[in-house]
Amino acid sequence: MTDRNSHNQEVIAAYRANAPTSDGTLDGRPLLLLTSTGAKSGNPHTTPMIYRREGERIFVFASKGGAPTNPDWYVNLVATPTVTVELGPETFRATATPLGEPERGRIYAEHAEAFPNFAEYQEKTTRPIPVVELVRAEG
Repeated sequence: MTDRNSHNQEVIAAYRANAPTSDGTLDGRPLLLLTSTGAKSGNPHTTPMIYRREGERIFVFASKGGAPTNPDWYVNLVATPTVTVELGPETFRATATPLGEPERGRIYAEHAEAFPNFAEYQEKTTRPIPVVELVRAEG
């Protein structure tokens, strides 16, 4: 397991063990757990990530720390957009929908203003960092 994976496993365990607030805040950060289906393996993969809420809408950001390629979880949800979201005490199914322009740019800019490290991630890469809306499944 890589250091990144070890860190993610620690965050996932802490999130599940420490009963984050109803809005998913853990250690002062809006955090959720996203479980996607592996594009190649078909296995479930859970990733902790900071999210942004706009009313009832929930967004996550495929920043990968400003790397030149998209993160694996993004590749997974493009292949299989049905995901599971753990947000605070609630778990629900959702459809992951990447946003197009100009909405992607607007939401990313607002998120980067609130979390300046996301502005740094965009500066490090030439790819537009995808913004994904998690649309709660009906029922």
